[in-house]
This record gives sequence, C-alpha cells and structure tokens, in this order.
Amino acid sequence: MSKIRAAITSVGGYVPEYRLTNKVLETMVDTNDEWILSRTGIKERRILKGEGLGTSDMAVEAVNELLKKRGISAHEIDLLICCTVTPDLVFPATANIITDKIGAKNAFGFDLMAACSGFLYGVTTASKYIESGACKKVVVVGADKMSSIVDYEDRQTCIIFGDGCGAVLLEPTEEDLGVMDTIMKSDGSGRVHLHQKAGGSVKPASHATIDAKEHFVYQEGQAVFKFAVTNMADVSAEIMERNNLTSDDIRFLVPHQANKRIIDATARRMGVGEDKVMLNIEKYGNTTSGTIPLCLWEWEKQLKKGDNLILSAFGGGFTWGSIYLKWAYDSK
Repeated sequence: MSKIRAAITSVGGYVPEYRLTNKVLETMVDTNDEWILSRTGIKERRILKGEGLGTSDMAVEAVNELLKKRGISAHEIDLLICCTVTPDLVFPATANIITDKIGAKNAFGFDLMAACSGFLYGVTTASKYIESGACKKVVVVGADKMSSIVDYEDRQTCIIFGDGCGAVLLEPTEEDLGVMDTIMKSDGSGRVHLHQKAGGSVKPASHATIDAKEHFVYQEGQAVFKFAVTNMADVSAEIMERNNLTSDDIRFLVPHQANKRIIDATARRMGVGEDKVMLNIEKYGNTTSGTIPLCLWEWEKQLKKGDNLILSAFGGGFTWGSIYLKWAYDSK
C-alpha cells in the first residue's frame, strides 16, 4: 500500500489595501527610509483599517479564494487550523469564527500559536490528520493583524510588522508529493527576548498595564536576530542533509519574512542563490504567521508539480522549524 502524504492543492491570500510606507513612518517616529531598508529590507507594510475588522476578516478572503480555485465548497472542509498571535478574541478560537463566516458547517477548528513559526507548526499538524486518514481536506490559515499589538511610538518594532493572511488547502495523495519531512523546534527560555508583557493570565489587563503600554510587542532586537540567524539557517541545512538534497535540487527557499539579513544568511547556508529565494518583505514587512503562505500565494504561478521547496521560519517563544515540501500541482 502506498504511503499517504498531505499535499497542498490550493492557495489563497489577502493583504489590506492601506500601505504604511517608510516615508509615512518618518513622520511618526525618529527613523528614516534608508535606515529601515538597510537593516530590514522593508519598504512598506499593509495595515488593516476599518472599525471592527480583525484577523478573521482577512482569513475569510484568503480561504474563499482557495476554495474558488479548487472548485469546492466550504462544506467539504473537515478541519480548519488558524495560526495566529492576534486572535479576534481571547476565546472562542478565531478558527471557529472563520468557519462560521465562510459556512464550513462540517468542519471543526482550533487556533495554534507558535508566533512566526505558526504556519509551519500548522502545516505539520494538518499533515498528521491527513496521513492518519482522519481528515481529507484541511485548511491551514496563517494570519495576523500585527497593527493591533504594535506601538507606533516604538521605533524598534513599528517598522517591522504588517497585516496579512495566507491560507493553504491540504489533501491526501499517494504520489511522491506533498509534505515529505518536517523538523519543528522550540526553546521557551527565549521568551524573555520577544513577548507581550500583559493581557495573559499572569498579568491580566488593568489600567496600569495599559498605561505602561504592556499590551504591545516587546522585542530585544539583537538577541532575537542572533538566535534567528543561527537557528533558521541550521534547521534549513539540517532538513536538506536529512533528505540528501543539494542546492541544485531546491527550486525555492520559502523563508519567514522577518528580516532580509536573516533570509540572506539562511540562503547562504543552504547554498542557494537569490533567484531561488521567495522574497516579499519589502512590500508587506513581517506579517508573522502570514509570511510563508503569502509567499506561496504570490509565487504560485511559478511553481510546477514536483518542485522541491524548503519552508523555514523562526519566531518568538523561541520557536523555529523547517518543512521539506514537494509541490503537488501545475498552476493554471
């Protein structure tokens, strides 16, 4: 009997219309376009504007697009996993809100939080449901409204993050395609360098926490950069070695879009040139869980059945990982 694997069969994406450019940021904090671009590779980021709009609203757009491309209805979805650090509400899960909004009446869903590595954790989890035979159609959403937890008076963090969403549909295949191998890692001691100080059970919201701006992203940039450069590159090289892949075998590196210098270091470690790296950080910034699926969405038409992709990410927690994926279809 052939081995069942989980293959991506459709991709959807959504980014808000409003562009927050470096030039606009220059009017908000003590920074400038050259400084931002040279250190991060970011020119602009998208921001979700509108009263009452949240992460689920972006996800609905992305999921509906992939359903339309695949020619199936929301009723056929068995499971929806929403990877996010900016849920609509503390509870219920944003995944449940998404399934309600799109009419996925037969699906169960849950949220998965692994910061910027969330989408990789989500795809890994989804692949196990597919491989076991428990589910036939699983949607993995990577979505974040980072503007909701960014302090636009903090020059260290406000230049980095943007809003956006990407989503993929995974289905079973008996061909030599799909999710071939995964390596997921975490180190909770890294939480001190990147976290949100208040709003959880340890430090619930209060007038004091709000006044102290403790409901925004807190990041120690140098420490995070050091860990990310090393671990994201290491895990990408490790998954190649484990699967006897050379740089010639790789069609694309699909990296988390946190910082261009981190992406460049990972590519160098893998031995792949710029022509084999998906890069859209200049347009969208760091959309956290959304970066990797947004890359797949933008590059979909360049992908061919059988292409070898290495997906790689590093996030707060610390979390990091890599997936070796064989693309399962030729785009129309």
